[in-house]
Amino acid sequence: MGFRSDEASPFDSLASVYDSWFEQKGKITFAIEVEAFKVILPSLPNPWLEIGVGSGRFAQALGIETGVDPSIEMLQIAGGRGVGVFAGRGEQQIFDSASYGTVFLIVTLCFVDSALDVLKETYRILAHGGKAVLGLVLKESPWGSFYQQKKRQGHPFYEHATFHSYNDVVKMLNKVDFSIETVISTLFQEPGKVTHLEAPRRGFYPDAGFTVIVAKKDIE
Repeated sequence: MGFRSDEASPFDSLASVYDSWFEQKGKITFAIEVEAFKVILPSLPNPWLEIGVGSGRFAQALGIETGVDPSIEMLQIAGGRGVGVFAGRGEQQIFDSASYGTVFLIVTLCFVDSALDVLKETYRILAHGGKAVLGLVLKESPWGSFYQQKKRQGHPFYEHATFHSYNDVVKMLNKVDFSIETVISTLFQEPGKVTHLEAPRRGFYPDAGFTVIVAKKDIE
């Protein structure tokens, strides 16, 4: 996850708490989300980068080689999982133009200062025909409502989040000249009631807790 440019990352002090979620309360949820990504992995060009890599849980599970994040504590954990890590924020020009085939942003856009600026930088570093893969908890979903309630209650992570609707994300992608190629929806179980694995569905469903969008950088 990435964080606002004018704020310290809460993951620096809560990195171990965040990371332990994936093996405890969030274990099944994480597995459901990973399965959604696996549907589209064979179609993604190399090399791969994750912006907002966090502790490297998704990068390790999906085989993403490189990640960038502003939290040094999180990067140390990600590095221990075999991910090549860089310290920085998603809108910073850290990488060369057209240097990646696929850029993942997994639950990242809701934590950055400007989602549009991060998408513009993603577009710049993608090769022609490259793809951006977004993993999203959308504003209108039951999980989006759940986390927005946590935000209002001052949750140490979600108080920093700004959730976007599906239409908001589509508009931003179009503004940056991405074309949407695939949408995958999953996590139809409600927050606090996740008991079993789910098969992902193709297309956008407002009642899905997790949405994956694959957007292509058109060949010029």
